[in-house]
Amino acid sequence: MNSEIITIGDELLIGQVIDTNSAWIGQELSKIGVKVLQKKSIGDTREAILDALYKASKKSSIVILTGGLGPTKDDITKHTLCEFFQTQLVQNEKVLKWVTSIFTMRNLPMLESNNQQAMVPENCEVLWNKNGTAPGMWFKVKDVIYISLPGVPFEMKTIFTEEVIPKLLQQFQFPTILHRTILTCNIGESFLAKRIENLENELPEHIKLAYLPSVGMVRLRFSAYGNNLPILENELTAIIEKLYKLIGNYIYGEGDDNLAEVLGKLLLQSKKSLATAESCSGGYIAHQITSIPGSSAYFKGAIISYDNSVKIEQLQVPANIIESNGAVSEACVSTMANNVRKLLKTDYAIATSGVAGPGGGTPEKPVGTVWIAVSSEKQTKTSVFNFGDNRERTIQRTAIQGLDMLRKLLVQENQS
Repeated sequence: MNSEIITIGDELLIGQVIDTNSAWIGQELSKIGVKVLQKKSIGDTREAILDALYKASKKSSIVILTGGLGPTKDDITKHTLCEFFQTQLVQNEKVLKWVTSIFTMRNLPMLESNNQQAMVPENCEVLWNKNGTAPGMWFKVKDVIYISLPGVPFEMKTIFTEEVIPKLLQQFQFPTILHRTILTCNIGESFLAKRIENLENELPEHIKLAYLPSVGMVRLRFSAYGNNLPILENELTAIIEKLYKLIGNYIYGEGDDNLAEVLGKLLLQSKKSLATAESCSGGYIAHQITSIPGSSAYFKGAIISYDNSVKIEQLQVPANIIESNGAVSEACVSTMANNVRKLLKTDYAIATSGVAGPGGGTPEKPVGTVWIAVSSEKQTKTSVFNFGDNRERTIQRTAIQGLDMLRKLLVQENQS
């Protein structure tokens, strides 16, 4: 069954507000087996809304709108819906009572514009909004369902979860759909596709694979369609077991896992601690680690040694190493990792040193060159990378590589 999502608001078109509603709605529809055929953002005009509704009704059985339901004059969605459905606005007593109670509770006067929130198209079914004053609206014309929701995300999500989804499930028989998402890092999309080419070619017709790349990472989303959930689960489990055999070294988690969180769990399980010594990443690795609640149980701190004097004075990197090898070198970064581990008395450490750019590169060490070291009492592992000439991406990819190098070291040492 096809659906379309229409988000309304000039603020979306000029980039003043980022449309997160359609992404969230798309995820929720996918969970119940509804295919999103198209997502569209339009301005606050009668013509745009009518045109979008008319075109959507020709292609989709479910049309969902968000936005344009506020009390101000620029919110024209309800009036336009009346025109589209050839009806008129009428006062809904239940909504009026609810809106009045909100303003009474807040000790605020009820303005005429607030009274207008209780006016709804006569032929709609009201969807209750317990978090705000603008109700959702449900229309059915022939075989098409039209759903109009507030644009405020937390209001929209509650109505969608508590009202829309149950009504859709009650009225339609949707196919079973099952998603499994495998998270990989530090391997490019094309290299990944080559490694799993045979597995992808052998997928049955009802199981699809999507590659979802981001900086330093690729998500592999398997979607299985059918009518028997246990069979789909067994099929996906078997496929993913094969996937781990092919690319297990690049897989750091599944679903909503976060790389820093995965690393944190490994440290907690092994009762180990961590410190970082960061030059080119400027504390970004420490930021990723401390973004995880409870990270104080395993993360002791960081030394941001951006200037060479800090490497020498605080991290005790011998000056002759920097003079003979340079700060962006294996010798420097391995010393940084070992010394921060000893100085902060931790079990593990990550260290980085590189040329983030856009300036500072040389023919021997061009912009994007980064050395990373991970260290334990048993061993120190180092690698050199070139992450390209984009400063922001270089910093992001440095963090991902550093976290993943330590993840692999932890797994290795825990197994030995």
